[in-house]
Amino acid sequence: MKKVYGSASEALDGLLSDGMLIAAGGFGLCGIPELLIDAIVESGVKDLTVASNNAGVDDFGLGKLLATRQIKKMMSSYVGENAEFMRQYLSGELELEFNPQGTLAERMRAGGCGIPGFYTKTGVGTMIAEGKEVKQFDGEDFILERGIFADLSIVKAWKADDTGNLVFRKTARNFNPPAAMCGKVCVAEVEEIVPRGALDPDAIHLPGIYVHRIVQGDHEKRIEQRTTRKREEA
Repeated sequence: MKKVYGSASEALDGLLSDGMLIAAGGFGLCGIPELLIDAIVESGVKDLTVASNNAGVDDFGLGKLLATRQIKKMMSSYVGENAEFMRQYLSGELELEFNPQGTLAERMRAGGCGIPGFYTKTGVGTMIAEGKEVKQFDGEDFILERGIFADLSIVKAWKADDTGNLVFRKTARNFNPPAAMCGKVCVAEVEEIVPRGALDPDAIHLPGIYVHRIVQGDHEKRIEQRTTRKREEA
């Protein structure tokens, strides 16, 4: 099966539709599938629900889809660093389903493993538990969280081979693997495609069975918050 495509728009061809659920990788500004996001912006698809740890910043990452009002609902654990995200949420223009970070990651992983739900103590006794089933195990309360089964996953990896085996770099490994797992179709953008057999099997973070399409491209290296100090006088 051919998995390598020439551009992000080609890799997404036939996969996008209004109202779909997309799982997106990335953590802060690290590991964001920026080329695929740009292609989704250009497609004009709307009323999207996006499951992602955060929404990038105002002019980068998922922030671009918020600016064009293509996202109807976010399933996230962090809304900082993005003024438009906060503005739309506080004004009632954007639906938001808050998730603790570990819960969101596990919901994605569970979906990828075919697990419809799991119980966790995280969020018990808080607004996170509102409307959810509570069950006791060994005398303690746990809440039921549902696995995420996305229509499409978009992720960014460091390296891939043509079968879709992926290697992520450092912090990009946080949310990209579980996001990739939970989609009916997974499209990965990568910095480098290497020959089959070039990747050490022990170094592969996500096997190609989860990845359906790959695109290679150039990526922007952004720093989310640049902190400096004055040079000390000699």
